[in-house]
Amino acid sequence: MRYLDKINSPRDLKRLQMPQLPVVAEEIREFLVNSVSKTGGHLASNLGVVELTLALHYCLNSPDDKILWDVGHQSYPHKILTGRRDEFDTLRQFGGLSGFTKSTESPHDVFDVGHSSTSLSAAHGLAISRDLLGQRNKVVAVIGDGSLTSGLALEGLNNIGRSDTDLTVILNDNQMSISENVGALSRYLNDLRSAPSYINVKGAVRGFLQNIPIVGKGTGSFLEKTKTHLKYLLIPGVLFQELGFKYYGPVDGHNLEQLVGVMQNVKEIKGPVLVHVRTKKGMGYVPAERQPAKFHGIGPFDAATGAVKPAAKATYTDVFANKIVELGQANDKIVAITASMPTGCGLASFKKNFPHRFFDVGIAEGHAVTFAAGLAKGGLRPVVAIYSTFLQRAYDQILHDVCIQKLPVVFMLDRAGVVPGDGETHQGIFDLSYLTHMPNLTVLAPANAAEFGAMLDFAMHHNGPVAIRYPKDTASSFISSNPSPIRLGESETLVNGEKIAIIAVGSMVDAANLVCERLCADGYAPTLINPRFIKPLDIGMVTDLAKYSHIFTIEENVHAGGFGQSLHAALRNKGITTPRLHPFAIDDDFPPIGTRDELLALVGLDADSIYTKIAESVSHDEAI
Repeated sequence: MRYLDKINSPRDLKRLQMPQLPVVAEEIREFLVNSVSKTGGHLASNLGVVELTLALHYCLNSPDDKILWDVGHQSYPHKILTGRRDEFDTLRQFGGLSGFTKSTESPHDVFDVGHSSTSLSAAHGLAISRDLLGQRNKVVAVIGDGSLTSGLALEGLNNIGRSDTDLTVILNDNQMSISENVGALSRYLNDLRSAPSYINVKGAVRGFLQNIPIVGKGTGSFLEKTKTHLKYLLIPGVLFQELGFKYYGPVDGHNLEQLVGVMQNVKEIKGPVLVHVRTKKGMGYVPAERQPAKFHGIGPFDAATGAVKPAAKATYTDVFANKIVELGQANDKIVAITASMPTGCGLASFKKNFPHRFFDVGIAEGHAVTFAAGLAKGGLRPVVAIYSTFLQRAYDQILHDVCIQKLPVVFMLDRAGVVPGDGETHQGIFDLSYLTHMPNLTVLAPANAAEFGAMLDFAMHHNGPVAIRYPKDTASSFISSNPSPIRLGESETLVNGEKIAIIAVGSMVDAANLVCERLCADGYAPTLINPRFIKPLDIGMVTDLAKYSHIFTIEENVHAGGFGQSLHAALRNKGITTPRLHPFAIDDDFPPIGTRDELLALVGLDADSIYTKIAESVSHDEAI
């Protein structure tokens, strides 16, 4: 029997001897590859932290001691060691195990996460709470070097360092976020990694500096400056020391004996401590080591070869990837920006074709938007490609730095609507609500691949900010028999009918078309409208809706602030009060983990649910 089969809690792990831990590490890696190959999930990041996770649970007493995993996509070994090994066949499945830490899932999951760079601020709050309540437990935050590029992480470091509370930060330095890390902080960490002489001279330099005498006013001033300059040149981690941390490292993140020794020592140290641990993303599985970005978040694959079955149809992300290259070839003023997601957001080809016009700013969405505003002010046409859920983090920058100045920045909101696999933290169901109330911002949603390309053409020529939202899904090929060009504030009528009007936003047009076919079979003649523009609304369409006795809106967004509410307000402003308006949208909640089809059914946005409610509503009113 494997050692791993006997480990159902950190207490079981502590019964093992040090020489047995490397064997457990290999067993965890084998388990991860076999399990994730069936369910899909975050693999490379988890393979990289196996030894670190073992060391933390071997030295600490979770859940009394608090371990916070930044983002949480590297928490699979933690889940395995805390009693959830047998649930891994449900990973990222409907009703199953979350791909991130989730406090309702286990007391060992201290904080719910999914977005990056929250661990330091949350850990600081837990540490201060512990102190004020007179408790004595340890608090440890594990954050990657990619997450450290975020402003929130730097704010956390700054405040932890000056608080003098007992808190350990583990910097998991694998030189990656999802794609290759960028920026000055990444270069600084790379200097620490690549200069072993720093570590060798560390003790000698400190001794030398401490023994420099201070003689005379002028000499003393000179030698004090010399001390400072030598410290910055030769002592590793000086940045973190200046922020108030006791710095230890770099430490080999795959050497269990070294890791355990360091953790045993630092947990007795008072005040803020930062342990710099070097790991390798994808460690122990050759395909993931060679292509860590590909195996960051991956669907089911062949464990023996690492091969992934290619998608049968092009996704909206694929359509964007091809179109943005085409636009970039035609216009050398177009520049593309992403926040550490060049592959996920479809910008890998643009980067390859136009390396000097591509900018990956790291996990810094707020900076990405204001940077784009500066580029636009300078005469360029910036395209900012960020997932809907992550663009929430740049709300103020969109409003304050782009919309007020009416700058021609194009926001591409990938993963809008319900998002499969990642659960509550990644649902893109709020963007219509937080974008459409911003003055000067035009918001669109494509119903199919051809329309998506045409909307991009429109956006590149529009004199002001534009946002285009699209789902994580295959791109629809359904179009009307006579598609019209994209013009500002104009909708498209796909099916002409009477009495019943269905207005379906973007990704909901396919389902709405199926509903219309079933209603036609029932003897009704519904009208189907693709609004295209969520803002500004088509005023002609709004006025024309007065002739319908039933109006139904369908959108992948929450009710509050969504398209249905906007249309209702527009109808009221036009004095149109007689039609019955029924909005199909997502209730005031966070959809859980599931496939896209499962989630749409759960929130009542699948074709069957929509048809049933519309048929019941119409037949009820006719009976009256």
